Amino acid sequence: MNLALLGFLMVATFMTLIMTKKMTPLVALIVIPSLFGVVAGQAAGLGDMMIDGIKNLAPTGVMLLFAILFFSTMTDTGLFDPLVGRLVKLVHGDPLLILLGSVVLCAIVSLDGDGSTTYIITCAALLPLYKRFDMKRIYLVCLLMVTSGIMNLTPWGGPTARAASALKLDPATLFLPLIPGMIAGLAFLLGLAFWFGIKERRRLGHVHLPQREAVDVADLGVSQYPEARRPHLRLFNAALVIALLGLLVWGILPLSVLMMIAFAIAMIVNYPGVAQQKERIAAHAGNVLSVVSLIFAAGIFTGILGGTGMVEAMSKEVVGFIPPALGPYMAPITALLSMPFTFFISNDAFYFGMLPILAEAGSHYGVDPMAIARASLMGQPVHLLSPLVPSTYLLVSLAGIDLADHQRFTLLPAAAVCIVMTLVGMIALAFPFVA
Repeated sequence: MNLALLGFLMVATFMTLIMTKKMTPLVALIVIPSLFGVVAGQAAGLGDMMIDGIKNLAPTGVMLLFAILFFSTMTDTGLFDPLVGRLVKLVHGDPLLILLGSVVLCAIVSLDGDGSTTYIITCAALLPLYKRFDMKRIYLVCLLMVTSGIMNLTPWGGPTARAASALKLDPATLFLPLIPGMIAGLAFLLGLAFWFGIKERRRLGHVHLPQREAVDVADLGVSQYPEARRPHLRLFNAALVIALLGLLVWGILPLSVLMMIAFAIAMIVNYPGVAQQKERIAAHAGNVLSVVSLIFAAGIFTGILGGTGMVEAMSKEVVGFIPPALGPYMAPITALLSMPFTFFISNDAFYFGMLPILAEAGSHYGVDPMAIARASLMGQPVHLLSPLVPSTYLLVSLAGIDLADHQRFTLLPAAAVCIVMTLVGMIALAFPFVA
């Protein structure tokens, strides 16, 4: 059978099963490529292809495992509690400052890379203010979701990890040139929050909370386990996080190794007892397992897709449909395509199914796969509007907003942020406008 046709059928089958929820991404990533590899007549070599794919993704899996554990541990210790308390105390009473603070708070909390946790924490801290002042909660869900979409581009976030896994790239190398675009996106979002704030200030004026309510709100923290808080070690933990980020930029060690060392140090200092360490690891084991197992399962998908020759055959077909005049523009084309594609299909389907095809097609026109991977991440703020994203349902449920209203209101701001990040990404040379 034609390998290109078989490859497209495999991707379509994978996407369909994921979109219709007939299979979980974890199961589909293992079963579907295995079946199609047999149909392609390469059953004898499937084992080697799978192992090669898993080996290639092992560093990414290790990095994600320890990144989630490290940042979750830092949250447990109460490292971010003073920042949250200070922020809430500074902004309460003024709708404009509350909206600006919503973006800043969400950006801080989003460092853990988990959207659901981010929404729970930020809504817990901010929703009482929005309700107390009768502010429009549609503004809150818009700002939180788009901010989360921007911050989710960190190396331990899902999209970047998927893109790196699918193309066998180093997550840190993939991520660092995206920082200027992320900063520009956050700046644009702060401008949007300012505009929302002006409208709310005109509608509501400046409202002061009674002193008792102000104290209650200001005392809100982000650590969910009171027994795990370590306020006396806050300075040490802050220094550890700063050192980790500094070494990440310096590139002195692989990101996966840095995360392992940082997590080990955090555990030894904050929770010296074996029982305490086991308790903290167990508290976050569910998040770790769901992410890391997906990454290793993706190794089977990418290993078979590449090992059978399907990617190469499919890329040639895709190249045939792209006018030669547009071929050198594959990076910005990929950035634009990422918005609708990641909305209508899941991140798993897009990054594990479509991205390798786009990268291979771009290579025919001299566009580096790294550039295609970076461009493919630009559509994430729009992606979170998709009905396929579970955390979005959590957000609208917490805020009491209808999903359709949220989608209609937030689509334009989310698309605008995607465009801003794309333009700044090209200016900062994260990916080229033309090869």
